[in-house]
Amino acid sequence: MANSKVNISKRAQELPASPIRKLVPLADEVKKKGIKVYHLNIGQPDVPSPKEFFEAVKTYPKEVLEYGHSKGDLRLLKAVSAYFAKNNISVEPEEIMITTGGSEAIIFAMLAVAGAGDEIMVFEPFYTNYNSFAIITGVHLVPLPTKPEEGYHLPAIEKIEEKISPKTKAIFLCNPNNPTGTVFTKKELEGLANLCKKYNLFFLSDEVYREFVYEGEHISLMHLEGLEEQAVLLDSFSKRFSLCGARIGCIVSKNKKIMEVALKLGQARLCSPTLEQHGVLAALKSGDTFFAQIREEFKKRRDVTYAELMKIPGAVCVRPSGAFYIMAKLPVPDIEDFASWMLTDFSLDGETTMIAPGPGFYATSGLGKSEARIAYVLNTSDLKKAMRILAKGIEVYSVQKVKV
Repeated sequence: MANSKVNISKRAQELPASPIRKLVPLADEVKKKGIKVYHLNIGQPDVPSPKEFFEAVKTYPKEVLEYGHSKGDLRLLKAVSAYFAKNNISVEPEEIMITTGGSEAIIFAMLAVAGAGDEIMVFEPFYTNYNSFAIITGVHLVPLPTKPEEGYHLPAIEKIEEKISPKTKAIFLCNPNNPTGTVFTKKELEGLANLCKKYNLFFLSDEVYREFVYEGEHISLMHLEGLEEQAVLLDSFSKRFSLCGARIGCIVSKNKKIMEVALKLGQARLCSPTLEQHGVLAALKSGDTFFAQIREEFKKRRDVTYAELMKIPGAVCVRPSGAFYIMAKLPVPDIEDFASWMLTDFSLDGETTMIAPGPGFYATSGLGKSEARIAYVLNTSDLKKAMRILAKGIEVYSVQKVKV
């Protein structure tokens, strides 16, 4: 007989479902009915991955797929160091550690800078998995909201400083931002850096979308002066090379203690995937040409998506300058209900659209109820169709809800 008193852990109970993926069962059911679903909910580029990656994997020279070094393949560490140098970021191979995706880099960083119950300050909306990573590591996220009307830029530095407590161990920023597409200014970054210096805090920077900047320039955490011991850069090759399934990222810091802890954590999971590291090493050689092509393509997609979004009466959004997401406030009272309704009750000429509801990108309960993240990862023709379906859906949904 099963023991009904056996319970899973509190941590397991608190882990949230991904707001990006939780509507997938509804989409699967719709597809069975022959309805086409335009996926604007997930940041999966449709740009072909570099052929160099696949060629390298196919021609892997060894007969045994061995354990790799926990820190990463030395050849890849050197290549990543050279990649950063091209971006005016000076880091040596020993200041880099290869991780199993950017997600592992973030988890390792959280574990290294904060203990259970310690606080890390974040700006919401933020990448939804930060919530999950915090629960896994026992860290408490202290959220500071940003506003769609202001392009989701940072609040005044005084408001940020008010949230710092004796438990605060780090400030965490994603730049360019997921989910908002915001590219933060040098002044904003320097303001955060000054707070880190004043209160002896670590500065964690998720820079996965570095190449995807359409106006202005990307200021890296590593470009800021006087933060050598406090800066922890988190990165990934998933979006940069359209290699989301390869799961290769890195954690970078000049703080030797941080890197020692990261290595110990890496030793506990043994090594990152050997074949994928070999493939990414080859992909890095295709870098500059590949980046230029996809940057221009995503800029076109950004412009198309934004133009269609601005045709929706009541939509609030400042055109983002980076990544491949737009976070927008839409004229619906309950975005969760609307996003589900678009899949279960609405289609236009046999097609519908799937978006990522806003509340999942917040830690503060009640925020984001009218917001959605739209990933412009489809070709421009499909984006126009998807956004027009979204606009028509909002129109019909609003009328139906009024009648109810």
